Amino acid sequence: MLFIRGPDQLRRIDDPDLRQLVERRCAEICNGEPYDRDVHGDMIVVDVGDGADDLESAVGFPVLTNPFDGHHYGHPDFVPACEVIEDHGHCHEMVFVLSDEGTGVILFVPKRPGVHRELLSMLAAFAVPAVD
Repeated sequence: MLFIRGPDQLRRIDDPDLRQLVERRCAEICNGEPYDRDVHGDMIVVDVGDGADDLESAVGFPVLTNPFDGHHYGHPDFVPACEVIEDHGHCHEMVFVLSDEGTGVILFVPKRPGVHRELLSMLAAFAVPAVD
């Protein structure tokens, strides 16, 4: 799992398409200001081998379980507790807004072998095409 806490960390993303997307989001969120986690939130790139428990520990809440009704992905009434899931072709982007000020978490989940299957399946089931 890779935490992106400012533009200086973008070079740590090896996939050029993913790096370009995260760079664009970082610029949009920071809007010329220096990155401040309390103001701009977290951007996390999920990596091969990251498990659901790792992800949920990193973000501080369940991703595959709706915390409001307790339904886990696979239950017929499951709905993800996020604002949007976008399909960018090479990855999914999952946005959680956690405060009235708009602070939140953005997860970038590459579509590659070794990335958590259940997470990729859930994202594919609920994603909308990205409008870039």
